[in-house]
Amino acid sequence: MAGSEAAWQAASLGVPVILHEMRGVKGTPAHQTDHLAELVCSNSFRSDDHEYNAVGLLHEEMRRCDGLLIRTAAEHQVPAGSALAVDRDGFSAAVTDRLAAHPLVEIRREEVPDIPPEDWSSVIIATGPLTSDALAHAIGSLTDEDDLAFFDAIAPIIEFESINMDVAWRQSRYDKPGPQGDTAAYINCPMTEAQYNAFIDALLEGEKTEFKNWEKDTPYFEGCLPIEVMAERGRETLRFGPLKPVGLTNPRDPDVKPHAIIQLRQDNALGTLWNMVGFQTKLKYGAQSEIFRTIPGLENAVFHRLGGIHRNTFLNSPKLLDKQLRLQKLPRLRFAGQVTGVEGYVESQAMGLLAGRFAAYERLGRPITPPPPTTALGALLEHITGGHLAAGGTFQPMNVNFGLFPALETNPTRSEDGKRLRGKEKGKARKLEMSRRALRDLEDWLASSRTEAPVG
Repeated sequence: MAGSEAAWQAASLGVPVILHEMRGVKGTPAHQTDHLAELVCSNSFRSDDHEYNAVGLLHEEMRRCDGLLIRTAAEHQVPAGSALAVDRDGFSAAVTDRLAAHPLVEIRREEVPDIPPEDWSSVIIATGPLTSDALAHAIGSLTDEDDLAFFDAIAPIIEFESINMDVAWRQSRYDKPGPQGDTAAYINCPMTEAQYNAFIDALLEGEKTEFKNWEKDTPYFEGCLPIEVMAERGRETLRFGPLKPVGLTNPRDPDVKPHAIIQLRQDNALGTLWNMVGFQTKLKYGAQSEIFRTIPGLENAVFHRLGGIHRNTFLNSPKLLDKQLRLQKLPRLRFAGQVTGVEGYVESQAMGLLAGRFAAYERLGRPITPPPPTTALGALLEHITGGHLAAGGTFQPMNVNFGLFPALETNPTRSEDGKRLRGKEKGKARKLEMSRRALRDLEDWLASSRTEAPVG
């Protein structure tokens, strides 16, 4: 993700790029193809609402920065309500083809097992959530940092034809329309209280993947917990998380509210594959097949891919990286993507976009000015390169959110039609104004970067 975006940004600015990719020569525990920008977990880039959602705002900022991946995602979009989800194979194949066709991009299929030599004067390390063992060890040795890692989990994918639509039904939560006006983007599987409790018992008792000794103390990322870990936190945790039944009505029994609901989201353009929303798991394959087929509507589920789990390595970026994503100890190295401590496809792309631009500006002799912290790009960059330190504690991966943005000088108190804002309306108005401020400041930043002359 990040490496592909970084290569595109630098090449688009006229700087030749060599993109080193080990897949095709050496695989990983999670990837299944040798395509660039392959999606290994969900197929969703999350909310595409750029007015009231921080990740949707990040989408819009990357569109305005000529982001390759966000543009390609729109071309391979599948129904997902207000979220931006993609046909994973079509998306990654298109990204690969576009980079391969760019006259300034050379793709080399090879592993880079060590810190690149000194004659590689400008390097971006964007090794994703599965940095090879050799390179991860080399980076650890260079930074003198203890290993920092967490586990990231993968949700199962089910063939549509195997879903019992006599039990399940199509509906988006609160009938909220997506970009194409679709209000039935999700498949919903209802559970009674007895079925839910039996399901929780099965999750708790199911056979789990056993970690190696060196993995056992590695923390999970709170935004991507395995479903059985959530169940361990309390019997009702899932009912207030991915299995919440609110905003959905079973058309076959509208007067009875399900105790819990499992949602499936379309995973490819043909609509033949569906992703189990929030079902990241470390259950063993046999346990997954048995337990997930107890879900009403999934009795005969055919799994295109079962869930899994992998180790995700990241830097202590606030201590190690500067505002240009350079390693302070060795500035010819930049880092981008999940290895910097951002979490999520979109955030990883964003760091690749910035790293590619910074590296290109440096090579062209142009001044480098990070995006303002009032933008989604700038707020995320600020968090991983120092903003976290002010809060103290241990650095952990972070999704973009409005909590990372500087406060407004004045919070709105009235709506655009002059009515006094109350309750949740105040929060929505504040987010809208922060989004508008972000896009104004982004345009100013882009304008200045287009006109700034080379240094010297």
